[in-house]
Amino acid sequence: MELLLNIALLALLLITATAIACTKDLFAAAMLAGIYGLLSASFFMTMGAVDVAFTEAAVGAGIAPLLILLTLALCGRRQRPDRRRAALALALVAIVGALLLAATLDMPAFGAVDAPAHRHVAPRYITESMAEIGIPNIVTSVLASYRAFDTLGEVVVIFTAGLGVLALLLGGGESRSAVPSSVLQSGGQSRDLVLRVTAKILIAPIMLYALYVQFHGEYGPGGGFQAGVIFAVGFILYGLVFGLDALHRVAGHGLVQLLAAVGVLVYGSVGLLGLASGRNFLDYGALAGDAVSGQHVGIIAIELGVGITVAAVMILVFYAFFAQLRRLGQLAVRDEEFAEGRAG
Repeated sequence: MELLLNIALLALLLITATAIACTKDLFAAAMLAGIYGLLSASFFMTMGAVDVAFTEAAVGAGIAPLLILLTLALCGRRQRPDRRRAALALALVAIVGALLLAATLDMPAFGAVDAPAHRHVAPRYITESMAEIGIPNIVTSVLASYRAFDTLGEVVVIFTAGLGVLALLLGGGESRSAVPSSVLQSGGQSRDLVLRVTAKILIAPIMLYALYVQFHGEYGPGGGFQAGVIFAVGFILYGLVFGLDALHRVAGHGLVQLLAAVGVLVYGSVGLLGLASGRNFLDYGALAGDAVSGQHVGIIAIELGVGITVAAVMILVFYAFFAQLRRLGQLAVRDEEFAEGRAG
């Protein structure tokens, strides 16, 4: 039964990926990308990778399609035909796919009990992590303690990527938006009563669930990455329904920029505390009287830093998209006024 489920999910993934590659309607491709993310999360669930499935559901099926739709608002939903670029992309995908297939030849068989990861790495974490870290979720132990330096690099990458998106969007050209200028000038505020009431009902549980995911990552699936995305979704939903000006009053642009850096600073400061006490960087033993309690304090602190940075960067990207859309809307209004002046 499990084998049939895996085959069905893989077949659906292949069909969805093919549909994304073949469709020229970018709006349909964005919707299919969300479906692909949801199918991927389901496949990870069947493999027992619950934390990875959680992340894929939050990012791949959640906020990523929203950001793609915001991009389409800038460039339109129809893809311009370019056979040369399509052929180049296909060749690149074929080369990378061949290299990945060749790399699998050196890997042990799937599920082999004598694989090095199953004989050395996994038993070490499974048997020793509870005594050394003191939390049930081994994934959190690995990401936030054993590989805390790698996770710090990931947070810095997210922060840097957010800065790159801001630089690209806020320094964009004079292209025209596909969104009506009246919508952009109003800050995107929805006048649909049902949508506004539904948003008011949903936003509070979304934020509460984000807090649960943030501080329950030690005992179950979750952590700063997933919680940060969920927090950002709540704020973005508020901005989409009640307008950008209303969102600015709740979380101003300057505050969000500050929080994006504060999250990285919190993470790095925890590591510096270890150095200041004569221990290794990101050694949490100095944060409490005993090593296990120090692990708890350190993991909570760095996960909080991760959540703050991820949420702030996602909201900043949303701000950058909407600022670009509003600017283009103002250009469209000026063009309309100029055309009306010439006609008059």
